[in-house]
Amino acid sequence: MTDSHNGESAKRPGVLRRFGPLALLILAIAAFFAFGLDEWLSFRAIRDNRDALQAFVAERRVLAAIAFIAVYATATALSVPGATVLTVTGGFLFGNIFGTVWAVIGATIGATLVFLAARSALGDALRRRAGGRVKRLEEGFRENAFSYLLFLRLVPLFPFFVVNLAPAFLGVRLRTYVAATFIGIIPGGFVYAQVGHGLDSIFRAGGEPDLGDIFTTDVILAFVGLGLLALLPVAVRRFRARRRAKP
Repeated sequence: MTDSHNGESAKRPGVLRRFGPLALLILAIAAFFAFGLDEWLSFRAIRDNRDALQAFVAERRVLAAIAFIAVYATATALSVPGATVLTVTGGFLFGNIFGTVWAVIGATIGATLVFLAARSALGDALRRRAGGRVKRLEEGFRENAFSYLLFLRLVPLFPFFVVNLAPAFLGVRLRTYVAATFIGIIPGGFVYAQVGHGLDSIFRAGGEPDLGDIFTTDVILAFVGLGLLALLPVAVRRFRARRRAKP
């Protein structure tokens, strides 16, 4: 009886450590929508409170930057809609350069929290149960993890939260994940921050930005070009491997 009880007690810390972060994440997402916080992540809310926000940034710029990064990291970690609004707002409040910097830092922190939560709770279990095909996919992805992840971050065709989760199940190293995420979201962040830089004139006219007009064909092609450049090292390595394999 005592041995059984001790065994169960020993398992509890491991279970809490493994699934605790994921459980907290799910509860936080539920609370976010239950308290209607998603209504604040809208251009209407920014427009209605723009004078107070601009005054706060002007008076306490450092504190405002820290608060912005914290809000952005939280929104990203919870995978709730509103990251685009926040990035545009960053450009509106801090300018296109610092708006991009603070948004990228916040997004990287939030994405890293999601990555760690998913890896601790589900990553090992899924890899153990994965079949041979999935394991080969994991090995191939991990071998060129930085290039593949950089491609996924650069090309705005893949949902951000999916790219946050997938590397956790494919055994990507934390350092590689953070570096590729930070670098890969800079171009897109700058585009949205640039829109935010001119947001005040739109608000004064009583309008709201149309995000559908941001990613024109030329902009998308530019991002695809950057993504292909990220895959260039993979292509070079495979080309050299084939040459060495020839008799």
